[in-house]
Amino acid sequence: MILRSLIAAGLLATSAFALPPLTTIQDVLYKADGTRFNGTLSISWTSFEAIDSSAIAQQTTTVTVVDGNLRVQLVPTTTANPTAFYTVKYSSDGKIQFTETWAVPSSAQPLRVRDVRLAGTAGSDTTSPSVNEADIVGLVSDLGARPLKGPGYAAGRVALVNAIGALESVTGTPTDCVRVDGSTGPCGGTPPAFMDNDAPAGLVDGANTVFTLSGMPNPAGSLAVYRNGMLLKSGLDFTLSGNTVQFVAGNAPQPGDTLLASYRLSGSASSGSLQLFPHPDVVCSGVGSATGSTTLASIGTCTIPAAYLAAGNRVEIHFDLAHGGTGAFGFELHWGGSTVLHRDAGPADVLASVRADAALGASGAQVSHESWGTVLGFVAGVGAAADDFTAGLTIDFQARVAQAGDTVTLNTFTVVRY
Repeated sequence: MILRSLIAAGLLATSAFALPPLTTIQDVLYKADGTRFNGTLSISWTSFEAIDSSAIAQQTTTVTVVDGNLRVQLVPTTTANPTAFYTVKYSSDGKIQFTETWAVPSSAQPLRVRDVRLAGTAGSDTTSPSVNEADIVGLVSDLGARPLKGPGYAAGRVALVNAIGALESVTGTPTDCVRVDGSTGPCGGTPPAFMDNDAPAGLVDGANTVFTLSGMPNPAGSLAVYRNGMLLKSGLDFTLSGNTVQFVAGNAPQPGDTLLASYRLSGSASSGSLQLFPHPDVVCSGVGSATGSTTLASIGTCTIPAAYLAAGNRVEIHFDLAHGGTGAFGFELHWGGSTVLHRDAGPADVLASVRADAALGASGAQVSHESWGTVLGFVAGVGAAADDFTAGLTIDFQARVAQAGDTVTLNTFTVVRY
């Protein structure tokens, strides 16, 4: 009988003349029918350091078992750093029969398989010995390259990469917009606008040289003035100051001439000059939601960003409600933190409408309103709101019902700036 002995591959000596300690496992293996086992044992391990500080590299070796005779020498693992294990796969008849885990102690005498087999692993088809991260090629570098959660990380939010490369979450309200630097703020701003074919106001009599535009060109270089279809040159044919066009001496428009101007409008808040708007500006428009709450709840909002409104502007607010149910209901209009209107309607009021007007002054606004319903009487009123509209504010439509099961729906709302 030929016995093949094998020392585990990859064992490194601590010196040129010393081998790491070895323990011999020697046994006779049988099958359940009493016949001797013939096949191979595939023994694998992860890297560890032996008791004599020898570095044992991760490897696999195969031992052939003939007529049941098993003999193999392995470095002890129970004294290894870190504690290691051998994974042993038994193969015969061309397939893996089962897998078990060995923990090999130091021993001067040969040990049997039962002495090294870990309890509960015999006959199992899989084992899960502990594995160090460093033993898996590339795992440590891959883990280092992955993004990490920062202290401000929260689920369900837009992600932001902070200064050290960790993931945090953007803060703000659901209606905010996110900037490229991760900061947030109200969406929008003063939208650009254009004035085309504006007819400058002024007497065309051959003597008058001063004409006024409907809006203020911003930037001034966007102004294009046409006289009888011919483009004039700024500085040579005319000069611009604010929204006033001054024709040069000797070039006054003559009776019968047609003057047209096109230019760009912008809401540059930093210019400090008055911005004229030739057309109304729809700030918000849409449908709202419904509520069945017995306390006041928001059924729609219009958020106006900072620097969008200025003194001298006028904001017009229209909204319409529908009531379902047999009880009473109430509704309110809020301009920022100010309550502009509160009305209580009865069960017969299937529909209700509100019209409000905010005139913006140097500080705050004067707000007038009108409201009525299906049978709810017409009421008008006026009041003052001290909210700082230049910092941005929210127009909030609120409603409540008097009894459960009823609903109030914001059918439509529109907010217009003049």
